[in-house]
Amino acid sequence: MPSLSRPLRSVLYIPGSKPRALDKARGLACDAIIFDLEDAVSPDEKTAARDTLAAALSEGGYGNRLKVIRINGLDTEWGEDDARAAAAMAPDAILLPKVGNPGDLEALAEIVGDLPLWAMMETPGAMLNAAAIAAHRQLQAMVMGTNDLAKELQTRFRPDRAPLATGLGLCVLAAKAHGIAIVDGVYNAFKDEDGLRAESEQGRDMGFDGKTLIHPAQLDIANEVFSPSEAEADLARRQIEAFEAVQASGQSVAVVDGRIVENLHVATARETLAKLDAIEALKEG
Repeated sequence: MPSLSRPLRSVLYIPGSKPRALDKARGLACDAIIFDLEDAVSPDEKTAARDTLAAALSEGGYGNRLKVIRINGLDTEWGEDDARAAAAMAPDAILLPKVGNPGDLEALAEIVGDLPLWAMMETPGAMLNAAAIAAHRQLQAMVMGTNDLAKELQTRFRPDRAPLATGLGLCVLAAKAHGIAIVDGVYNAFKDEDGLRAESEQGRDMGFDGKTLIHPAQLDIANEVFSPSEAEADLARRQIEAFEAVQASGQSVAVVDGRIVENLHVATARETLAKLDAIEALKEG
């Protein structure tokens, strides 16, 4: 399964059981929506939530936002029925919680066919099996479940997320090695803009493609942080221009702002500009 060729800066969880939230999501500036049938839905609402979500998706109006359905685990009483119902809704992907090994994804694939799959990475076992999970033929993206991971590890909250660093790093390595997308976990204090910005910048710098979000108020910061800045875009253009100029003169190394520019820097520069183009395409859609 190739990596997504589209931005995933902001991935917003929306309860599948709440018609008002489902309607509001049609007008939100998020790159992707995770329609949640798991944690955001109480046990007594889970069966009805399938019909509520199916009606909303049938009505449409979500534009070019990526539509992902998070089902309950296949080891729960709702999981298999969720999977069948979700497949019938024809989403862009189905997200499986608490994936521990590739066999969990294979069990889901047997139910939903060849639909793209996403994996919640939220247990110690998932961290240790990240590379094998990322290699599954239908996996398109990993989503960090940092709240559950912190609980399983019995860590304490730290703004620098040092207790989670090993797990985060293992999953980033696995995702990059297999060419799939990876999205960082949620930031719980949705009114703390400074904290969200700092954690988003940390995730971006680690290599995450974007951040999962629990509230629409978090969208602007995530979209900004995970978009190339004007300065980055300007540098990318100048690097490409300088490198092409030295190539035309028979050389292979350019200098921009006192720094060497080689093939690998130009490749990164082209990726930066391609991401900007993809973001603009989303806006136009």
